[in-house]
Amino acid sequence: MGTTQLESVPEPKYWHLKTVLSEALDQDFAVGEVLPNERELAARFGVARATLRQALEQLELEGRLQRRRGVGTTVAPPRVGVAVGSPQHSWPGESADGWEPVDAVDGIPTAAVLKLLGTPADQPVHIVRRTRVTQGQAVAAELLHVPAASVPGLSAIDAPAGPARARAVLRELQRLALDGQDRSVELGSARADDAKELDRLPGAPVLLVTTRYFTAAGTAAVSVATYRADTCRLTFGDSGVEITETRAAS
Repeated sequence: MGTTQLESVPEPKYWHLKTVLSEALDQDFAVGEVLPNERELAARFGVARATLRQALEQLELEGRLQRRRGVGTTVAPPRVGVAVGSPQHSWPGESADGWEPVDAVDGIPTAAVLKLLGTPADQPVHIVRRTRVTQGQAVAAELLHVPAASVPGLSAIDAPAGPARARAVLRELQRLALDGQDRSVELGSARADDAKELDRLPGAPVLLVTTRYFTAAGTAAVSVATYRADTCRLTFGDSGVEITETRAAS
């Protein structure tokens, strides 16, 4: 067989540089050490700063580097292997799922979430915010969208704002018979509020895990969880998607 067009394409400069940088991280830098600035690194490896940025972004995406506010780019810590995720027939908040309720407000979801919920824009929706914490650091933030029609008993609960109201919404949701769930994963960019909570820079790569929860009546809730792409990897098992945190946040 002849050489295909793809096989004839040379390796991008930034990809080769990424390999060189990865070896340098192993040999010349310690975990948590701050890398020199872009000008110094570009001069050290004899490349343009644009090429260097591409290589650094790829290493960050792969979890080798972390960018921290007020610090700079540091070498990522070793893997810790903490499993997260929920079984196919478990509501959010059940069985010590590792998420901590933060708040619950009534709001308007994004157009994409409304489409998944299948509800009109004028229908009240409870939005529960939760965080996933590992070793004292937030590695994921979740927005759980629950239409008021899914939890009609909530109006009788006198729950103040904050974590108490979030737990009240979760309790009402857990009263329903869960028929199943589906889950999708995609790469995204950190929004300003999630970036602040996860100690990331706005626009940093994140993993977006969207889960729909079904009852006999249809979609009862939609979760959109934002995971730090530099601390998490995804594995797929028989029961669906399992999210495994692979690096400790710092």
